Amino acid sequence: MKINLEFSGGLELLFDGLKQTSVVVEDSSLKNLFKKIESELITQNKELFLKDEKLRPGILVLINESDWELEGQYDYQLKDEDTIVLISTLHGG
Repeated sequence: MKINLEFSGGLELLFDGLKQTSVVVEDSSLKNLFKKIESELITQNKELFLKDEKLRPGILVLINESDWELEGQYDYQLKDEDTIVLISTLHGG
C-alpha cells in the first residue's frame, strides 16, 4: 500500500530537506512505518527520530489531519493512501 509522508517544523532537515514523499509498505503497522522511515529515508542524525523503536518526544504526528493520539498511536493500522505528517515541535533559541 502507498503511504504519503510530509515532514515539517525542521524535521525535514533529517531527510536532506525533503518535505514530501510516498513510500510503499507491506505491513500496516505505524510502528513498522517509522522503522522504514528511519532506515530508508533519514540521511542524518537518525537518533533524533527514534529511540528504542519509539518516536522521540517533540514530534507531532498527524494521520489524515487528525492527531495520532485520537487514532490509537502505534496501534493505528495504515490504509492505502493515508497521509502521515510529522512535525518537529522542538526549536532552538
